[in-house]
Amino acid sequence: MSPRPMVAVRFRDVLAAELIKITTLPATWIVLALGFGAGGLLGIVAATDVVRVAGQDGRIPIAELGAFTLSPVYAFVAIAVFAAGGEYPGGQLRVSLAAVPGRDLLFAAKLTASAAFCLVASIPAVLPGHLLRNLSAIRAGEPEAGDAVAGLLGLLAAYLLLGLVGFGLAVVTRTVVTPLVTLLLTPVLVSPMLEGTLPHVVSLLPHEAALSLIGMPADPATALGPAAGLLVSAAWATLSVAVARWTFVRRDTT
Repeated sequence: MSPRPMVAVRFRDVLAAELIKITTLPATWIVLALGFGAGGLLGIVAATDVVRVAGQDGRIPIAELGAFTLSPVYAFVAIAVFAAGGEYPGGQLRVSLAAVPGRDLLFAAKLTASAAFCLVASIPAVLPGHLLRNLSAIRAGEPEAGDAVAGLLGLLAAYLLLGLVGFGLAVVTRTVVTPLVTLLLTPVLVSPMLEGTLPHVVSLLPHEAALSLIGMPADPATALGPAAGLLVSAAWATLSVAVARWTFVRRDTT
């Protein structure tokens, strides 16, 4: 008998398999619940204006603090991180590579599935809280209502681009812990340490660039314009994904 002909692996089939992996991970639904809950709670608190924090110019409404507005993003970053780095510790990547020998194809499917899922999932998570924060302007038909739409698009872009940074770091480090710790601790520890001496460097870090992208920089000294914030965030995402692709194709072994 002649050998059976090889069937070409189609991108759409690999993409469907990667989406199934993401949706069947318990961690995905845990972090989604956390992200939805945090986004909705922050929106309610911001809309009622009952919580204010001390600032340089007195007590500031929580709705004006970019760090609080952007904080749920790390739940969605975790989805991309688990999707990219979760296969390494248990050796699941060997099975994936056996089923899909083409590493470029597998990487493209992983990247597309992670980015698409995070973006789609972030819309219902971001939208209610964003609408609550801008409800009065939208009802009144004020010029700020148009800014609310731009703000929503900026938030979604920030979610997507930070997710891609986390995805790339997970592939490079082959773990889920290091990317999450790095992305969480950078704005908490690294930025405050460098802010006084190297504010221009701090403004180019992923978290601060994302804050500038949504028009809510943490400090005027580290502020970029929304367009510059978008470019810097996109540069980080592109660099992270490019290094991850090179790593996945060249370095990883079965």
